[in-house]
Amino acid sequence: MRNHVVPLLLALSSPAFAGLGGNPAPVAVGGPGASVAQRLVPARPYTVRDIRTGDGGTIREYVSAEGKVFGVAWAGPTMPDLRELFGEQFEEFREGVRARRNARGPVSIARPNLVVQSGGHMRAFRGRAWLPQLLPAGVSGDEIK
Repeated sequence: MRNHVVPLLLALSSPAFAGLGGNPAPVAVGGPGASVAQRLVPARPYTVRDIRTGDGGTIREYVSAEGKVFGVAWAGPTMPDLRELFGEQFEEFREGVRARRNARGPVSIARPNLVVQSGGHMRAFRGRAWLPQLLPAGVSGDEIK
């Protein structure tokens, strides 16, 4: 079962979201029954957008003051559409997965332009990703949760 984690990470199973480095997702992207809540983070140079998907999962977008998504986190019963969630960074993610070859267990990719940490099992997936070059000053990847 564990050797199915990487193919599952590449599976595209949920509605579209904004890509890393792009603008935040439109309100309707979470599919039927989805909702979006936006909140400012006190004393931090970014906004967090919480998207509740129709299947009960959550996508959290971290948006810089310039209006660009620099990080995302997800948790839920299904994997989000990583191609759309990562946007132009998806190919770099795929290269990182390929470089792992037959590695098992959670995925952890740390590349100069993209960091991804993801794991879980059926009905309980979670992960996070960020673009190090777009992190606002004073913000670390540890804040993407």
